[in-house]
Amino acid sequence: MNSLDPVFESLKKAQAELALQNRRQKDSALESVMEAIDSARQEILSANARDVDRARQDGMKEALVDRLLLNEKRIDDIIAGIATVIRQEDPIGKVKTGWKLPNGLFVEQVTVPLGVAAIIYESRPNVTADAFSLAYKAGCAILLRGSQAARESNRALVAAIKRGLQNSGGVPGAVELTASESRDEVDIILNARGKIDVALPRGGKELIRRVVENARVPVIETGEGNCHIYVEPSADMQNAAAIIENAKLQKPGACNAVETVLVHRDAAAALMPLLAALLAGKAELRCDTRAKAAISAGGRAAPGGLVLKDAVPSDWETEFLDYILAIKIVDSLDEAIDHINRYGTKHSEAILTNDLRAAEEFSRRVDAACVYTNASIRFTDGGEFGFGAELGISTQKFHARGPMGLEALTTIKYRISGSGQIR
Repeated sequence: MNSLDPVFESLKKAQAELALQNRRQKDSALESVMEAIDSARQEILSANARDVDRARQDGMKEALVDRLLLNEKRIDDIIAGIATVIRQEDPIGKVKTGWKLPNGLFVEQVTVPLGVAAIIYESRPNVTADAFSLAYKAGCAILLRGSQAARESNRALVAAIKRGLQNSGGVPGAVELTASESRDEVDIILNARGKIDVALPRGGKELIRRVVENARVPVIETGEGNCHIYVEPSADMQNAAAIIENAKLQKPGACNAVETVLVHRDAAAALMPLLAALLAGKAELRCDTRAKAAISAGGRAAPGGLVLKDAVPSDWETEFLDYILAIKIVDSLDEAIDHINRYGTKHSEAILTNDLRAAEEFSRRVDAACVYTNASIRFTDGGEFGFGAELGISTQKFHARGPMGLEALTTIKYRISGSGQIR
């Protein structure tokens, strides 16, 4: 028996109990969890402060510290996310379709919980509450395997969640946090066939690769975000610059931040000086030769504070998760699409244009979970899509794709009714 077997058994038992609860019971439990998190906010914030202090002492870059950080507003957002989950319909027990066979059998396709989920994630203590609330509403038990960087925050959040479930007569055993944070735990989870029904990695490239390559349990792959914005000559350049600034600076450590901007050659002279002025002193620009030249076209002086470097080939395939933006000039829409489909991670891509034909062509040909026209890619988020919370952004094509809400934690069973038919 390995160290997690008792946890797996407890989760399986709790999931069987939770699967029998109705919407009213589940929503009441989640309301109690909201109250418990609200009451424990100082305990949670103090725990988070210890995590943040340790992360900075260990040299974590600030863009990643920001993913770890909780404050009053972010606690409010966690509570609001749970409230949105409560308002959503119960995804369990829905008859998706039904039909009668020639022999008189009636077949129904009905939604049921996926079972016991395990989420393996880095930093982001908000994921602890998000993943729990979605799993609970979907009738699933969940094993949380957070990172060492967020260990104090996660412990405080899970303690509050369990108190809320206990206070409401819910199922406290439906959520567990791994205790040791040993790397061996990840391997045990990934090999827990028959005990874990699905594993969800959420984090950087190396974590996702490790889970996908080593798992013997089913995996829903959430992807790194090497995301692009392509700017056409017909775009409103002021608006384009503002969208790019938002997509890079609002939260550079997020997977839906822009990492590479592709600029049509006929848009470069108008856009590049605007971008340089907006991002000077805020982000490092890694430009190809033509993008670099366009900043100072017509004898313009580069703005003060601008950090400008020559792009190298590896920049096109890098998710920086930092205040760094790669910029490349392209000669056509086709070249932009080819670049994105070669280097993108099938996460979120955008075109900024006033040419309807170009927008339609881009949307049709770019292979990504989310494709935007004239908007920031920062909206790829379960909360922004109205899900209240998310398990992550799936970049694969089976079962779930894009921001994953309640439906991602359901599957189907066929319910067949007869009157004595035999074959």
